[in-house]
Amino acid sequence: MNLSTIDTVIVLTYLVGIFALAQWVSREKAGHRKDAQDYFLAGKSLPWWAIGASLIAANISAEQIIGMSGSGYALGLAIASYEWMAALTLLIVGKFFLPVFLRNGIYTMPQFLEERYGPTIRTIMAVFWLGLYVFVNLTSILWLGSIAVTQVTGIDQFAALALLGGFALLYQLYGGLKAVALTDIVQVALLVLGGLLIVGISLDRIGGDGGIVGGFNTLMAAHPGHFEMILSPDNPFYKDLPGLSVLIGGMWIMNVSYWGFNQYIIQRALAAKDIAEAQKGVVFAAFLKLLMPVIVVLPGIAALMLVTDLEKPDQAYAKMMALLPTGVLGLVFAALIAAIVASLASKINSVSTIFTLDFYAKRGRTGERKAHEQAHLVKVGRIAATVAIVLAVLTAKPLLGGFDQGFQYIQEYTGFFTPGIVVIFVLGLFWKRANEAGAIAAAVGSFALSIALKLAWPSLPFMDRVGLVFLLALALAVVVSLTTRARGDANRIRTDDVRYATGASFNAGAVGVIGILIALYAAFW
Repeated sequence: MNLSTIDTVIVLTYLVGIFALAQWVSREKAGHRKDAQDYFLAGKSLPWWAIGASLIAANISAEQIIGMSGSGYALGLAIASYEWMAALTLLIVGKFFLPVFLRNGIYTMPQFLEERYGPTIRTIMAVFWLGLYVFVNLTSILWLGSIAVTQVTGIDQFAALALLGGFALLYQLYGGLKAVALTDIVQVALLVLGGLLIVGISLDRIGGDGGIVGGFNTLMAAHPGHFEMILSPDNPFYKDLPGLSVLIGGMWIMNVSYWGFNQYIIQRALAAKDIAEAQKGVVFAAFLKLLMPVIVVLPGIAALMLVTDLEKPDQAYAKMMALLPTGVLGLVFAALIAAIVASLASKINSVSTIFTLDFYAKRGRTGERKAHEQAHLVKVGRIAATVAIVLAVLTAKPLLGGFDQGFQYIQEYTGFFTPGIVVIFVLGLFWKRANEAGAIAAAVGSFALSIALKLAWPSLPFMDRVGLVFLLALALAVVVSLTTRARGDANRIRTDDVRYATGASFNAGAVGVIGILIALYAAFW
């Protein structure tokens, strides 16, 4: 498959246009020099539409489009639970977590941990997140994205890795979070449009005279097992999505950790103008999450009827793109690049934020800094971003080259740590007796218990393992906290004056999201 001249022009126009837009929206007024808040938190001025779009753009990338299409091909619509349950999780984050974070002026998740517990847990978790973002998140996006770029354009895969990483780095290097967030509405619009085009054309081809609706009905009739949301124990992919655990078990832990306490996600909401704006952005993102399975899962299922020569499930989306007509292929490919670049840029910015504010800035004075010191922090952040993407490009193939389903790789290995993360933050937010010793015990215990259970009980589905480890880590943290004494000044997080009441727009949106979720699970149970 090779791009035609028209397709190439469309893709290049997008690349030039989005790069120029990113630099334009992140420009500074005459005489103003970027400080750390400008670069890492967009000056705390993001509107709701930018927050909602940027949350989705940071989330939906190659691991979702390529990876979830591959999982859709292999196991079906059940993989959409990651998206649909995330919509409900976002409502919880908006109502219960964001009010505390914004009330206390939190910039980074490690910062919250120090304010709540102490410096040791901040350092431990900052190291963990840096490793996760560089060697799991950045590498997976680059690797899966390069698969698609190589299959569409025919260029060498390492060259595709380098080009994707280099463009994403340059895209956000000057403007920081503002460059990313204020252009993400364009990225998401293109992503949705391109995704709907490939789904519509695929279903129309399957349906023949019956059109798109006929194609969907034909696909359901031909592969009914691929439209079951709750897998039975005899399903060959039950270990990946173990039945009701997607509704009442470990998936909750995965989603709460990802959407509530993940720097490159929550950073958008922390940059809001105020709590009301942040909550409206979260509801907007929740509605977009409901739509995502149509864009990222259905193409993989449709490939069952339209593609016959797949070597790995993760090739499904690229093979479906090969069926598109000239012009449409360029638009859909541009949408895929948009998703990859937006998500890469988000993670690069978060790596630079954590390294600069949680490591570099901590080595000296943490009080007020003069303008030149602030400019220096911005420079350090840019250097950290560059190092991160270079490491990710070099390690992507060694880490992911042997996996058939990249999305499952991400879930499996982040699942070693997420139970402890959720324990630490939930206790920190809602239980005053929790202390740093208990938090460290939960963090270390989560990893150790996950490894022990994986080795001792290999048949246990990883999602059930996540749920079990969460309960064990929670018990461990509570026991250690009750049997050890916290420093008198350890907890500097204020919750006594936090208001959890939400506005009419948030409440109406939440009711709408929940109603749609009930209807979806009732239809595809």
